[in-house]
Amino acid sequence: ASIQGARRLNSGQCDIAINWAGGLHHAHKAEAAGFCYVNDIVLAILELLKYHQRVLYIDIDVHHGDGVEEAFYTTNRVMTVSFHRYGDFFPGTGDIKDMGEGEGKGYAVNVPLLNGLDDDSFVEIYKNIMEAVRQRFRPEAVVLQCGADSLAYDKLGTYNTTLRGHGACVKIVKEWGLPLMILGGGGYTIKNVARCWTYETGICLDTELDNELPLNDYYELLGKDHKLHFEAKPDIKNENTREYLEFIQAKCLANLNSLEHAPSVGITDFIVNDFYSHEDIEKH
Repeated sequence: ASIQGARRLNSGQCDIAINWAGGLHHAHKAEAAGFCYVNDIVLAILELLKYHQRVLYIDIDVHHGDGVEEAFYTTNRVMTVSFHRYGDFFPGTGDIKDMGEGEGKGYAVNVPLLNGLDDDSFVEIYKNIMEAVRQRFRPEAVVLQCGADSLAYDKLGTYNTTLRGHGACVKIVKEWGLPLMILGGGGYTIKNVARCWTYETGICLDTELDNELPLNDYYELLGKDHKLHFEAKPDIKNENTREYLEFIQAKCLANLNSLEHAPSVGITDFIVNDFYSHEDIEKH
């Protein structure tokens, strides 16, 4: 389904392709890992690269997107950006110092976060880093992995975010107006996974959903509260202090600023043709 979604994006049959069953970001080329057997994300990006010079991969699952990063670690045609819980936590990778190698040096962006991340902290650092990524890398297509284990109450996750914070990440990228693939991923409190991906489908369709959930075959699985939205845990400490987030953001932005402008883009030719004559360039 992810490959088919990429083909539809390539052919212009859709602006946004969604596969909530995809997003299996831990699978490696030669082995399964972390509940992931085949890395559909890598296969979809390879398909997108047939028609797009630069593809941006964003991962907001609570776990590091290690399999995707590994696949494109040495190329500058794919930038991988992972926002994840870091420390004594699976898969144990995704240090801010891991930035890619060879031609891919600087094109792996890791944003290591701590327990208790809330909506305000998440959206602020996400918005600032992703705008810098957009300006520097200038992607032609985007793949966004929306793992729902980065929500509050997840059985494996450690964040304290709600649908509003998680969905804001989708909304920000959607507003770029680029070919966009939306994928699922982790999520282990199933009633909230369903809420999350329903809400984000609505965002993709520019449709505001009613907070009252309609009667359906799975009503009893939604718990006592039959609302779309839920509140964050009131007693969870956000270990991501402002000082920590500012340090991480500054480090990521510095790494991005050290990159050349988008690879394979004729910046000089653009300037010459649109603003200055060759004589002006030589004179200056």
